[in-house]
Amino acid sequence: MSNLKNSVRLVGNLGMDPEVKNFDNNRKLARLSLATNETYKNDKGEKVTETQWHNIIIWGAQAKLAEDLLKKGDEVLIDGKLASRSYTDKEGLKRYVTEIVVNEFLKVGVR
Repeated sequence: MSNLKNSVRLVGNLGMDPEVKNFDNNRKLARLSLATNETYKNDKGEKVTETQWHNIIIWGAQAKLAEDLLKKGDEVLIDGKLASRSYTDKEGLKRYVTEIVVNEFLKVGVR
């Protein structure tokens, strides 16, 4: 059960094609945005859909697969972990980011 301490599984649709960055040591990074939708009925009985956007990070050979296989709109299942980091922007403000670092992904729908 120790691997359940920081575990995330999501199914959603990609909001963008993978943005891929290559590093000097032949390491590859792919960034994606993933939209997940939750639907419920409000007090008036109307159907409401809420969308959450998630920042997705994929490293190494998986990043190459993402670059080759994934496109905006694809339905994807991801398995990974939460990672938080901070940085200082151009105006000198400290910004915080939470991302999902992918262990595995699966393209669910075939288009």
